Amino acid sequence: MTGHAPAKRPNQLFRNLNSKIASIPMILIAVGIFFGGSIWTIVYSFTNSKLLPRANFVGFDQYERLWNTSRWIISIQNLAIYGILSLIFSLVIGFLLAALMDQKIRFENVFRTIFLYPFALSFIVTGLVWQWILNPEFGVEGIVRSLGWESFRFDPLYNPDIVIYGILIAGLWQGTGLVMCLMLAGLRGIDEDIWKAARVDGIPMWRTYLFIVIPMMRPVFITTLVIIASGIVKVYDLVVAQTSGGPGNASEVPAKYVYDYMFQAQNLGQGFAASTMMLITVAIIIIPWAYLEFGGKKRG
Repeated sequence: MTGHAPAKRPNQLFRNLNSKIASIPMILIAVGIFFGGSIWTIVYSFTNSKLLPRANFVGFDQYERLWNTSRWIISIQNLAIYGILSLIFSLVIGFLLAALMDQKIRFENVFRTIFLYPFALSFIVTGLVWQWILNPEFGVEGIVRSLGWESFRFDPLYNPDIVIYGILIAGLWQGTGLVMCLMLAGLRGIDEDIWKAARVDGIPMWRTYLFIVIPMMRPVFITTLVIIASGIVKVYDLVVAQTSGGPGNASEVPAKYVYDYMFQAQNLGQGFAASTMMLITVAIIIIPWAYLEFGGKKRG
């Protein structure tokens, strides 16, 4: 008997060839728009373009002006505060809510809908709602004072020292429900045998979550972090709806700085320089993460 040679496995490049061919136009458009637009923005950030782009190169003048502008420094500080606190509180609150919902409570669907509902609203609506809630005349402060506590004060949107925290409250209210749903989906994917084994071994529930469940949910946390981070970088409409960058420039953020210089101050060169710095910041965060996440697996 003559044995048949085992069939060669198709090259990975040619697997699912039809779907890959169908996705070529979308990939080309996305790559062309993203990389083409990014390169165009970077190139013209070295010019003194005003109302219209023009190839009159001035070196790093726009960047020197950018980093010598107090408004830009304030926007970076605000983004750092908003971003760090938003990441921490969104993950902590979202995970705690998901852990409570995972206990098979009654009316789970109702509570899940209530928590997720704010995410269905636009940032403009959210900003306006919280602008009313935090208004000292007819918001929380006005209600509490009408009950007799005349000395009570809660007006973060009108205090330049804490205005960014008022914006943070609105951002957490809108986004935490989505984080909860993502975490809940991850918790529901944990094998029930793990919980049974932990109970048999007498491991407290908090230790099970901390040392067993959370490490197993690493992909869920990464996905959630990417979603939260994308919302942080592009935060704009929430600020405009609540404070328009005020009081003064106290709640300024980079996206608003770029918009104002490109479309209101008619200074494209300065807007391009600011947007390039935002792109570099994102790249500094994304490239090491992508290398560790995907490059390390190839070596393994």
